[in-house]
Amino acid sequence: MKNRKIMFMSPLQVETVEETLVLEDLGENEVLVKLVYSLISPGTELAMLSGKEEWAQLPLCPGYASVSRIIETGKGVKDFQVGDIVFHYGGHCEYQVVNTTDVIIQVPDGLDLRWVPFTRMATVAFTSVRVSDIELGDKVSVTGLGLVGNLAAQLARLQGATVIGVDISSERMRTAHLCGVDYTLDGSGNTVKEQIMAITNGKGVSCHIEATGVSKVGIESLNYIGTQGEIIFLGSPRGEYNTDITEVLNYCHLYNRGCITFKGAHEWRYPTEPNPFVKHSLVRNSRIVFELMEQKRLEIEPLISHVIKPEQSKEAYEGLRTNKDQYNGVLFDWS
Repeated sequence: MKNRKIMFMSPLQVETVEETLVLEDLGENEVLVKLVYSLISPGTELAMLSGKEEWAQLPLCPGYASVSRIIETGKGVKDFQVGDIVFHYGGHCEYQVVNTTDVIIQVPDGLDLRWVPFTRMATVAFTSVRVSDIELGDKVSVTGLGLVGNLAAQLARLQGATVIGVDISSERMRTAHLCGVDYTLDGSGNTVKEQIMAITNGKGVSCHIEATGVSKVGIESLNYIGTQGEIIFLGSPRGEYNTDITEVLNYCHLYNRGCITFKGAHEWRYPTEPNPFVKHSLVRNSRIVFELMEQKRLEIEPLISHVIKPEQSKEAYEGLRTNKDQYNGVLFDWS
């Protein structure tokens, strides 16, 4: 069986390769799937492609947001059948073996299969809302309106907040507006604080979600968070940034500096499967995202910028790296 996969061979070098897949008998909890669509996670995958992430040693096959069709099941598999369409945390690899004890969920009938891989980005974003104190009537700001930031903004609105999105890309601001974000501000100037204070009647936001992963952006946002507000670090901080840590800590410690609470929102703080002791889980969040997509309460279509073949992988990653205005939600079509 011929198997196509996308490989990061070395820093900034992307190739689509074809190899012969030799399958052994599937284990009791394993299924063989064929990809339908897989979604590039721009932040994580470009960080991997840089070759600077110790946990991602090149060469490797990236990706973790997929929708596939099951073509074979192990003897002990009871909850899935051949032909089922499933969402799973799969890489950009046409055929792959998936363990059913990991995140793998049957897709509801009628759901647009192009939307399904975005479930992973939405569950990443979901964590920011889960750890927050966002309530009906709150003002919330989000820096970074890429896939995860946009979805975090949408979920904060569903939580009952008025949301202010901040980005330096006019195209991402336009997309956020199409997705229902209440206000979009250009973060390239020096007026973000003044605009947010005007929107919030001088009080600042009660919650800020930092989705860029740029430490400097997170620190600068402390200026417009209201007293006893919170900052949620959703984007994984990357890159070196030098500043006066005492000034930063005083935003947390001193009442007259805001007494701001710092929170992390890494998705793996929650278990994979539901259990009696923890309300939230990755599987539960994923099912909720399916429902929101079905009800058209979570906008996905405006996030799709490209649907391309795996053979165009070089073009896809180069576009995401150098042309962020036009490349955002890039799907590989494996049909």
